[in-house]
Amino acid sequence: MKIMRLADGTEITVKPYQEENAEEIVNLIIRNFKEVNVKDYGEKFIEELVSTHDVNWFQGLAGYAHVYVFWRENEIVGVGSISSFWGSPTESILLTVFVLPELHGQGIGSYIVDILESDELFLRAERIEIPASITAVEFYRKKGYDYKNGVKELDDEQHFRLEKFNR
Repeated sequence: MKIMRLADGTEITVKPYQEENAEEIVNLIIRNFKEVNVKDYGEKFIEELVSTHDVNWFQGLAGYAHVYVFWRENEIVGVGSISSFWGSPTESILLTVFVLPELHGQGIGSYIVDILESDELFLRAERIEIPASITAVEFYRKKGYDYKNGVKELDDEQHFRLEKFNR
């Protein structure tokens, strides 16, 4: 896998998920909820979200998804995962794409999506979906994802459903 370099020369490397990383990953995700997503969703919604996103939730996700962990030396700076979409052999879904809030805008999120798009579950899929937060929808649109079936509205989980076709 390729190594990314930040503007200051720092290397960002990618490694497969290890169970001992779950707590640090969950903390990174919750920081994004509380520091970034709260601006679009409000504190009450974020509090409810945080209450369901714990280590057990993440370990469950890691049981069925391919999870990639992004490191700067010994610090986790990002995470991303991809899974089959409801068991489909022709559809996949990107999940849990997060970067440390203080490192947003430095290309790490784009690097995460590039790595996920090199995964076998992406390469074999005809269609890839992503449940995008209000905060991230334009980021994913720049990466080639568009509104599923042309529908630009939030679903019941307050995500925009985006998709990309491989073929």
